[in-house]
Amino acid sequence: MNDLFGKALLDYHQYPGEQQLITWTSLTEEDPVPLAYFFRNYKEMPTIEQKALALSHGKVLDIGCGTGSHSLYLQNEKGLTVSALDSSFGAAKIAKERGVNQVFHQSILDFTEGSFDTILLMMNGLGVAQNLQGVLPLLTHLKSLLAPQGQILLDSSDLIYLFEEEEQDDWRNAEIYYGELDFGIGYKEETEEFPWLYLEFEHLSQAAELAGLNSEKQLDGPNYDYLARLSLA
Repeated sequence: MNDLFGKALLDYHQYPGEQQLITWTSLTEEDPVPLAYFFRNYKEMPTIEQKALALSHGKVLDIGCGTGSHSLYLQNEKGLTVSALDSSFGAAKIAKERGVNQVFHQSILDFTEGSFDTILLMMNGLGVAQNLQGVLPLLTHLKSLLAPQGQILLDSSDLIYLFEEEEQDDWRNAEIYYGELDFGIGYKEETEEFPWLYLEFEHLSQAAELAGLNSEKQLDGPNYDYLARLSLA
């Protein structure tokens, strides 16, 4: 991929204004998102993100750190040691420039350094699994990065609400999981699409159990989203 997301973030970082990122999925129409949103401070964050930051402790790995907003809060306001990681070169560059002390430009599946008390996957970070088959390998890898009393904090959404009520049971039992979709972004004249996953809590709990992890829902959000905490079984 050509890191269109990183290019858009760098554009705003260097010349902040009214720039927007256009997003869509194979289930939803185009939706403009102000690039300023990716630079939000703690007070501008959704309740689920604030709750996750409140639960964070010890040595933290912030996966999909973006511009570093969560990492900066944990590092500067809570005094925690944070390793921030993003597969986007542009995002990782901005996180470093904004003051995150330790930033890795790397895929989480290639990352093997350290043992962490808290692993964060915010903004549906679990989507990097791409599909249901990718969830267990991802959770197993994350488990290998946990300290003995460590935790994984992640948020995701149940997309069943996008379907008519009379169709929902059919989609729940369909051969292809309804949370597997193509996610698209557009900025200026460029577009990019990639596979992404939205996972409801029941499937997450099943995968967590197979990985040897306990799962607890911490909070329900207003848009069929939730915050979950996974810990060593």
